[in-house]
Amino acid sequence: MTSETLVEINDLNFSYDKRAILKGINMTMPRGKVIAIMGGSGCGKTTLLRLIGGAVAPSSGYVKIAGQVVHELGRDELFQIRRKMSMLFQFGALFTDLSVFDNVAFQMREHTNLPESVIRDLVLMKLHAVGLRGAHKLMPAELSGGMARRVALARSIALDPLLIMYDEPFTGLDPISLSVIGNLIRRLTDALGMTSIVVTHDVQESLKIVDYVYFISDGVIAAHGTPAEVRGSVAPFVHQFVHGEEDGPVPFHYPAETYASDLRLGSSLA
Repeated sequence: MTSETLVEINDLNFSYDKRAILKGINMTMPRGKVIAIMGGSGCGKTTLLRLIGGAVAPSSGYVKIAGQVVHELGRDELFQIRRKMSMLFQFGALFTDLSVFDNVAFQMREHTNLPESVIRDLVLMKLHAVGLRGAHKLMPAELSGGMARRVALARSIALDPLLIMYDEPFTGLDPISLSVIGNLIRRLTDALGMTSIVVTHDVQESLKIVDYVYFISDGVIAAHGTPAEVRGSVAPFVHQFVHGEEDGPVPFHYPAETYASDLRLGSSLA
């Protein structure tokens, strides 16, 4: 990955009290690329997004965005750099009492002094990019899950950010909607020249659209590489995760005594 770096993560450590969540994480995320972060539930993927956004500070190490160390920024500087970021939450998180149009317009009205005539044109442009210009009058309750995710995506690109973070964008979608969202992430990243960070469990769909993948396991980077390198990896954890195998480094059985000894214990108690 030789493009100019937008996000640099160096020797990042984070703990909740004494429980280590992330340990010595190093990542490089170039401009204009789609980067996937994968791993089992509870491995620290969403915590990593919170660190990138400055919602929490690392125990040590740093996240640097466009040359600025996030946790060293003051309140005003942090808000300024957040203006260059956007977030697509797992289930869209649309404002339920606002129409599709007003959901997308919200950031423009909140953070710019643009006249309503310009905001109208921009909102319709963003909705057109996700195929929902004709749905601008609908309320969130009238949308399917896939449509709601696309409106949320239109809202996330409202201010043309440098960086978009996606937290499980494929969850709960039917195969058609899943493919649509994946293709939109790829096309919008290429068209707008932004960096997209996709936290996901959906291996097969992600490998179709991403440029690079990081696997996190037990708080460390277990493997990383291009989609082709990931598919061909013989590393046990990566192979198990990519192919959805039942047993491997992540075991099917919770640690226990041998089955035979448990059965003998049960018969002696009877």
